[in-house]
Amino acid sequence: MYHEPIMVKEVLHILRPQPDGIHLDGTVGGGGHARAVAWGMSARGRVVAIDLDAEALQAARESLQDVPPRVDLVQGDWRRSDEHLEILGIESVDTILLDLGVSSHQLDDPGRGFSYHYPEARLDMRMDMNADFSAQDVVNGYDADALTRVLQQYGEEKWASRIARFIVERRPIVTVGELVETIKAAIPASARREGPHPARRTFQAIRMEVNRELEGFEEGLLGLVSRLAVGGRLAVLTFHSLEDRPVKQLFRFLSADCRCPPDLPMCVCEGPVARDLASKPLTPPQREIEENPRSRSAKLRAIELIDDPQRLLLERRNRARWQ
Repeated sequence: MYHEPIMVKEVLHILRPQPDGIHLDGTVGGGGHARAVAWGMSARGRVVAIDLDAEALQAARESLQDVPPRVDLVQGDWRRSDEHLEILGIESVDTILLDLGVSSHQLDDPGRGFSYHYPEARLDMRMDMNADFSAQDVVNGYDADALTRVLQQYGEEKWASRIARFIVERRPIVTVGELVETIKAAIPASARREGPHPARRTFQAIRMEVNRELEGFEEGLLGLVSRLAVGGRLAVLTFHSLEDRPVKQLFRFLSADCRCPPDLPMCVCEGPVARDLASKPLTPPQREIEENPRSRSAKLRAIELIDDPQRLLLERRNRARWQ
C-alpha cells in the first residue's frame, strides 16, 4: 500500500534513536520510518505513532506488529501531540519525526480524490475520512475571492484569479476530471506547454485548505518541542516551501543566541534552547530521486534540544510584555 519511506538513512543518522527511548512519529503514514526506528530499539523502548488517516494507521499497525518496543497507535493530528502524550501518560520523548504532506498511498488511491491523475474519481482530499469538510465544499462552496485567496496562499498559483473565476462559472464540479479541465481552460495554452502539470498547484492548495495543514503549524511545532527531553531530537521532512519556511524560521529562532526584537528595551534571552543539526537542509541522494521521483522536493531539518524548553515559553511571554 505504501512506498518505501523517504531518506531513511538520513533520518536514522540525524535522530540517533536510543534503544530504551521514546520515539514519536507524528505523521506515521504506513509506518515505514517508524519501523526503521523501532528495529533499533529494545523491548524497553516505546513508539507513539500518530496519524489522521485511519487507513494509514491500519497499515502502520501491520508494519509495526513485530518490532521490539511497545507501540501506541493514535488517530489524531500531530499538532495536538501534546494532548495525545498527556493521555498516554508520557511527560517527554527522546526523538520526534514529522513527515509532512500527503502520502503516496493517498495519492495513488483513486477513491481519495487527492490526485489529478484519476479523472473519474470524486473530489475529496480528506486525510481524516470522518471529517465533514471535503474538496467539494471548497470548490463548490467558496466564492471567487475566497478561492483566489486559497490558490494564492497555499498554491502560489500565478493564475489564481482566472482559475477561481472559471471554477465558479462551471459549478457544480464533482469529479477530479471536471476540475482538471476547468483549470486547463483557465490557464492560457502557452503557459501550459512547459513545467509541471497545470493542476498541481491548485490541487495542493485545495488539499491544504481541506485539511487545514498550516493552521496552528508553529504552535504545533512548539508543542512538540515542549515535550522533548533535553538532549532529544526533532526532525521534520517537508515537501514545499510553505511547510519548510516556518520550520526553518522556528529552528533558527530556537538555536539563536538572542531572539529579542531589535527595538526591545532590554534582552530577556538566556541563550539558545536548541542546536540546529544541519546548517542547510538535507536532501535525497540522486539515486533515491531516480528510484522515487516524488522524493525530489524533500528537505530534512532537525534540532537537538540543549536546554529546558519551558524557558522558551517564558521568554515568549516576556517579549510579549515589551511589544
